[in-house]
Amino acid sequence: MTQGTSNPQSLSSSARTDVQARLDRHGADHGYHRRLDARHGALFTEDDDILIVTFETLDSFRDGPAPHLPFGLGVAGREGWSHLCLYSDGETFFRSEAVYAFFDELVDEGFFDAFERVIFYGAGPCGYAAATYSVVAPGATAFLVRPLATLDPRLTPWDRRYPALRRTDFTDRYGYAPEMLEAAEEVVLLHDPHVAEDAMHATLFDRPDLMRLDCPWLGKTPEKDMLQMGVLLPLLRAAGKGTLEPSLYRELYQARFSHKPYLRRVERHIDTVNHPKLRARWARAAERQLAGQAQTAGAVNG
Repeated sequence: MTQGTSNPQSLSSSARTDVQARLDRHGADHGYHRRLDARHGALFTEDDDILIVTFETLDSFRDGPAPHLPFGLGVAGREGWSHLCLYSDGETFFRSEAVYAFFDELVDEGFFDAFERVIFYGAGPCGYAAATYSVVAPGATAFLVRPLATLDPRLTPWDRRYPALRRTDFTDRYGYAPEMLEAAEEVVLLHDPHVAEDAMHATLFDRPDLMRLDCPWLGKTPEKDMLQMGVLLPLLRAAGKGTLEPSLYRELYQARFSHKPYLRRVERHIDTVNHPKLRARWARAAERQLAGQAQTAGAVNG
């Protein structure tokens, strides 16, 4: 299989060594850490009978709950869940024989059978992996943010965002993400419909019970905005408890009206349609919202 990367590896050699050392220490104390091949590894943290499986990049660990630890570990730690993180050095879509073999081993051992509930989470290329590998745990919940269905040029010739991966084989095992979701009990898909490629991929995930949660004007990495807005963690918590409903998302997503990046994106869009009165109304509404937020914060702090 030919494998590439869509972006240069951004971690320095020393930083990468430090990350691996931290993962080794954490794995020794709380579960295990395994290097699967030169680009992939797995960190397992054992706790209770709810398991969250996250797909992340090493570069993203700098935004984790502690220096150089995965985002998913923070989610699991708050809830007392077990956590399995599959990580990649660069964006690989986890198209690796070593990753296939790792999941084969887990299935053979009955690893996922030991958990009452299993949630797979990932965003973007990692969302592709979360959807694809969810097949190993029938009955799982797949929580996908802007997932890609495939980069097979026969099916997605319009997605040119990952040129170095266009020659990667997406037709062998664990290939087409929407098909791999057939055994999932619940599939949650979030994306910004104004990002054309993400919207087109989203249409390929077609199942009657799909929980599609649009997050317009959050842009190309909505998971970052939702984390800043305090939306992502409550949604994942509800997914782990089996209580996630669209009504909860609608309630939480009201936080966008106090999120400055969202407000700025909407203003820029209004500017493109050349509607001065609409822009003025929106600016006044945004100012009132932010002023109210500041007033509330002041009352709480006071």
